[in-house]
Amino acid sequence: TDTAVRHQAEKALVEFTNSPDCLSKCQLLLERGSSSYSQLLAATCLSKLVSRTSNPLPLEQRIDIRNYVLNYLATRPKLAAFVTQALIQLYARITKLGWFDCQKDDYVFRNVIADVTRFLQDSVEHCIIGVTILSQLTNEINQADTTHPLTKHRKIASSFRDSSLFDIFTLSCNLLKQASGKNLNLNDESQHGLLMQLLKLSYNCLNFDFIGTSTDESSDDLCTVQIPTSWRSAFLDSSTLQLFFNLYHSLPPSLSPLVSPVVFLCRCCPQSSSPIWWTCLPDPNNYHEFCRLLARLKSNYQLGELVKVENYPEVIRLIANFTVTSLQHWEFAPNSVHYLLSLWQRLAASVPYVKATEPHLLETYTPEVTKAYITSRLESVHVILRDGLEDPLDDAGLVQQQLDQLSTIGRCEYEKTCALLVQLFDQAAQTYQELLQSTNSSAADVTVQEGRLTWLVYIIGAVIGGRVSFASTDEQDAMDGELVCRVLQLMNLTDSRLAQAGNERLELAMLSFFEQFRKIYIGDQVQKSSKLYRRLSEVLGLNDETMVLSVFIGKIITNLKYWGQCEPITSKTLQLLNDLSLGYPYRVSVRKLVKLSAVQFMLNNHTSEHFSFLGVNNQSNLSDMRCRTTFYTALGRLLMVDLGEDEDQFEQFMLPLTAAFEAVAQMLSTNTFNEQEAKRTLVGLVRDLRGIAFAFNAKTSFMMLFDWIYPTYMPILQRAIELWYHDPACTTPVLKLMAELVHNRSQRLQFDVSSPNGILLFRETSKMITTYGNRILTLGEVPKDQVYGVKLKGVSVCFAMLKAVLSGNYVNFGVFRLYGDDALDNALQTFIKLLLSIPHSDLLDYPKLSQSFYSLLEVLTQDHMNFIASLEPHVVMYILSSISEGLTALDTMVCTGCCSSLDHIVTYLFKQLSRSTKKRPAPMATDDRFLHIMQQHPEMIQQMLSTVLNIIIFEDCRNQWSMSRPLLGLILLNEKYFADLRNSIVSSQPPEKQQAMHLCFENLMEGIERNLLTKNRDRFTQNLSVFRREVNDSMKNSTYGVNSNDMMS
Repeated sequence: TDTAVRHQAEKALVEFTNSPDCLSKCQLLLERGSSSYSQLLAATCLSKLVSRTSNPLPLEQRIDIRNYVLNYLATRPKLAAFVTQALIQLYARITKLGWFDCQKDDYVFRNVIADVTRFLQDSVEHCIIGVTILSQLTNEINQADTTHPLTKHRKIASSFRDSSLFDIFTLSCNLLKQASGKNLNLNDESQHGLLMQLLKLSYNCLNFDFIGTSTDESSDDLCTVQIPTSWRSAFLDSSTLQLFFNLYHSLPPSLSPLVSPVVFLCRCCPQSSSPIWWTCLPDPNNYHEFCRLLARLKSNYQLGELVKVENYPEVIRLIANFTVTSLQHWEFAPNSVHYLLSLWQRLAASVPYVKATEPHLLETYTPEVTKAYITSRLESVHVILRDGLEDPLDDAGLVQQQLDQLSTIGRCEYEKTCALLVQLFDQAAQTYQELLQSTNSSAADVTVQEGRLTWLVYIIGAVIGGRVSFASTDEQDAMDGELVCRVLQLMNLTDSRLAQAGNERLELAMLSFFEQFRKIYIGDQVQKSSKLYRRLSEVLGLNDETMVLSVFIGKIITNLKYWGQCEPITSKTLQLLNDLSLGYPYRVSVRKLVKLSAVQFMLNNHTSEHFSFLGVNNQSNLSDMRCRTTFYTALGRLLMVDLGEDEDQFEQFMLPLTAAFEAVAQMLSTNTFNEQEAKRTLVGLVRDLRGIAFAFNAKTSFMMLFDWIYPTYMPILQRAIELWYHDPACTTPVLKLMAELVHNRSQRLQFDVSSPNGILLFRETSKMITTYGNRILTLGEVPKDQVYGVKLKGVSVCFAMLKAVLSGNYVNFGVFRLYGDDALDNALQTFIKLLLSIPHSDLLDYPKLSQSFYSLLEVLTQDHMNFIASLEPHVVMYILSSISEGLTALDTMVCTGCCSSLDHIVTYLFKQLSRSTKKRPAPMATDDRFLHIMQQHPEMIQQMLSTVLNIIIFEDCRNQWSMSRPLLGLILLNEKYFADLRNSIVSSQPPEKQQAMHLCFENLMEGIERNLLTKNRDRFTQNLSVFRREVNDSMKNSTYGVNSNDMMS
């Protein structure tokens, strides 16, 4: 638990692994180590040795390690479980990485079944080890790892699938048949363990990624298991599936959950609806797998296909009954309900598209499901309160997910849904009102009714939002009106009591309802003749959209007044205000909003006196002020509607912020001031200003803001960075404000030709980056778990700020050197110092940092290549290494930025080389030095050529155009290496495909000249598209590719 000791141990482990005699030391530990932990250390170090990509172990050594591990396991069957697992993992890793290694024309690592046969013919302990080896190997080969190319993984996986996987699956089934035929004593730990490992092996075989889709394991919305055609006999033979059903029926609850995922993966067989499933469902794991199986029905078959099945009416009735029963037992396996609702959601959504004449019967059963969900949630409130259980309403993500599903289900037979909701809501609201009026009602009874109303408000919001999924009628709009009227009447009642008491969950439900109502019925696309508005006019006197908007704003102001200290309500309320303010000048509703007296009140009175969340004394944490940015973004948009060029109106609006800035300036001018108060005031202020700056995306309004803040208040921001650089809660908001101010969004930063403001703004930016950068580097080494918050987040914002100002097109950067101004050099040198303080791994581990860095690098290589060329060799190599690693990043934005940066560098190099061969005037010394660095390290450019070409040929290249741009330059700079690479790729193909691959490469360079002119580049890009298509066609049916047609669903 001691961090220092842990770091020391990790350092010692790295040194041990990297030592030249690590192999012999590991063998000694395994042979003589008295502790299981020393054996584990040896196994772990050996796994790292065989996995390393640089300086790999020779083939003979790896064969010796493989044989040694097998003998070690065979002679020591009773090792500690974690040691056995580590050694099996080592065997699996060696086998996978050496799958294509040959010795005397023999693939030495492929005899896996022969390797484990001796284990299977020995004791039960040995059998467990043998089965675990096969299970772990199957899992290992199925998993791609980031240290090796995805192409190699897919090649190994497809070869393993074709040569070994079916034999392993058959072996597991045969062993299971043998085991089920015997009277196993499952109370015996070893026999229990053997059966468990056999079931895991069967599951891993069926869970194999047969077609190389590399699906996300966390997703349940997967395609059907694509069983190869060669496996057909095993699944057409009913005994295979029957074996697993029999096991499921006969095994105790401790093992039956392991069978259910196997049957789940066998769902392509018609027997999967066997009634055996209904036994053992009280076990949560079995129940969960059965719910997943039901959800698969609609994923794998269309409703039009399902209704034609002979027993469809009986099946849909049973599923409906099962769903209703499950929903009524809401406390049992609540996470499984998602799959049941998912099935019914998909069925309901399919109803309009069914062409079959057979009845789908959903009009009968969806109302039952809807009713069961609604009534079960209402009934749960009393039980949860009585027994002190965890309230599902506190899990906002789960509630929202279920409501999204219910919104579609409830819209099917909407008349019945609406009638039920009206009935239940009227009962609950009447009871609630009676309890409030009664003098002797208990607080518990009131809380129960508020809980029931909370669920009803959430559900009403959801079904109104579901209108978007179906073609709606006037009658349904009128039903929505009935529901909306009731919620608004309840809101009037609860708001009138806020001075005495309020219910947070009910308020959050109201906000959810308002958000759904806004999406469907507020906006220019809504027919104002809608019967919903007619009903609102009859019941509540809300005659048009303007009056409805006034209800929205009234609720927002009420929430901000009474719930200012409740962060969830405040943030959701402000998000609603923000959503309403979007769309000017294209949405008429925003103009209507601004004309409301309540909105004018907000624009003229945005102070802590009226909105308590704007106060600075009561805040418990600086990060709690984030919602202020949202508030001022919305106010800024609303202010812009009528602002025009009215500077007086702008000054009036800014008065509270002017006062805050003056207060901070006053505090910082004295030696003794309350630091916490100063920080809170400043952080609140800069968050407010960032919201306004984001909203002001027009030149006129943004120039007013710029003139207000510069030069008067800029020194205060600089002073804050100097004082509190070590406190990210303070500096990050300041840096983000500056990054927003220099961002030329919608060309809002357009200074007059006689104005120096662009240069002055860059000077301020440079000063802030330099001040922050130099000071943050004085912190020294920051613990890994704190490094992003303390250092990298601020550095990331600085990179984004520098990128924004360099690409803003409002500064001529040539004038800085011309007039001896060091602002540009200071900013760029600070960037380099910050960059060199960050390990390569961190650049890609933190998404925001990687995006800001690579986008900045793209701008630097495009417009400031002379600066890049002037850097020291180790800095150039660091930048090139970061580009090389970024080319294979999962983030497409990062990968595209790297391609662009590489293209600029390669183009620069090509031009310099062309100039030197044409005997042009001598280039600058920096150009000479850059060329020299590249000539000293040709392997860097060559490696990137190899990487780009491999991605285009073998990977799922999502940005082919971007990849094509640097590739031509890389080829022209390394023509000999490209020829060798081409020959290597051609020779790696099967003999019958080598000629076709060679022809693909010939066609790639056809008509391409030795220059990087735009016309030549475009020709190469076109050739590359044809090349990639032809290569993919050529490699089909080879070990590189998988013919998806040779699969059965």
